[in-house]
Amino acid sequence: MYRNTYVEINIDNLKYNVEEIIKHYPEYKYYFGVVKGNAYGHSNLIAKYLVDSGINYLVVSSLDEGIIIREDNPDVSILCVEPIDTKYIDECVKNNITITIHDINYFKELLVANLSGMLKCHIKIDSGLSRLGINTKDDFNYIYNHIKGTSNLYLEGIFSHFATVGIYDKHWDKQLNNFKNITSDIDLKTIPIVHLGNSITLVNHPKISFCNGIRLGIIMYGYIQNSPKVSKLKTKLRNIKRSCYARKYNLSPIITEIPIKFKPAFSLYSEVIQVKSIKRGDTVSYGAKYVAKDDMRIAVIPIGYADGIRKSCVGFNVLINGKKCPIIGDICMGMMIVNVDESIKCHDKVTILGDKNSVFSMSRHIGTNAYEVLCNISPLIPRKLLLNNKQVEIDKR
Repeated sequence: MYRNTYVEINIDNLKYNVEEIIKHYPEYKYYFGVVKGNAYGHSNLIAKYLVDSGINYLVVSSLDEGIIIREDNPDVSILCVEPIDTKYIDECVKNNITITIHDINYFKELLVANLSGMLKCHIKIDSGLSRLGINTKDDFNYIYNHIKGTSNLYLEGIFSHFATVGIYDKHWDKQLNNFKNITSDIDLKTIPIVHLGNSITLVNHPKISFCNGIRLGIIMYGYIQNSPKVSKLKTKLRNIKRSCYARKYNLSPIITEIPIKFKPAFSLYSEVIQVKSIKRGDTVSYGAKYVAKDDMRIAVIPIGYADGIRKSCVGFNVLINGKKCPIIGDICMGMMIVNVDESIKCHDKVTILGDKNSVFSMSRHIGTNAYEVLCNISPLIPRKLLLNNKQVEIDKR
């Protein structure tokens, strides 16, 4: 709060993304907005704006997240996709948090839990991710048949999660078939909500006929990573590869054209707190690993690895006055150093992420994905929420 390092969240872009998704993909009844991980680093405060834009179900990881989200969102349904210890399960009833049943033994614990009211549940099917979920028909049938006989458990939904994007692999189709097999003894149409798909599924696959819900994560925030701009030759080669896979493994059809140009909402800024000249042969930062090859100018910026800027970001360019300035030397806990020219002054604004410095460019530089880059940015860095180019809220934890 008291240093000029902050994240700016463009609410207009978030609203645009959600509204465009619903406009172009209107065939779903439930649009789940995934706001786990501090809303992918954007701040839990944005949840209410997502709801205003058309999101009608929110998704969190933990009961802690659910209770925080509930404070500003009293009416919307909230699903917790990770199991909640049964000793806290009554908090879910009090806060109207929908729980996930992921295991038969967990379900048996729920049956004897002392609930003060009705508890909404979704059954998680492990169709091939091998993480949480029911992975046998017998276990599923046991839970399904017993839950119908309870007075305080309401089976609202069934869902699963894909491990792959299903473009160049057969695992996506295998998972879909596994889900169908595990649930084959029931009529899925009798379940109020069925949701398998996520952001990638939405844009790359036709709607799964029995699904009436879609979980929107990274796509809401303006990112879709599987369709980078490539040359015509590379596109042609990829299409040939896909056709070969499709014939070999009898893959389901995919969609390659995305009708929406998404708008990222996340920008990370800081400022120059010192500029100095160093001589040829001088070293920069811890370990004296960087040695100046010539006389040069450097600038110190108050953000470091404690804020989520990984040490592997060395060499990544930040933008100062529109100029690319590479990070040099070892990144410190709360500071980093960049190479600048004579035009850069103390207190100049620094763009670390945003504008022409995309989240994807940083993720490629450090060998990860957009999810990790966004979630790594410390929640201690204030989030300033902008609506119609005016600051409306600030998350200053």
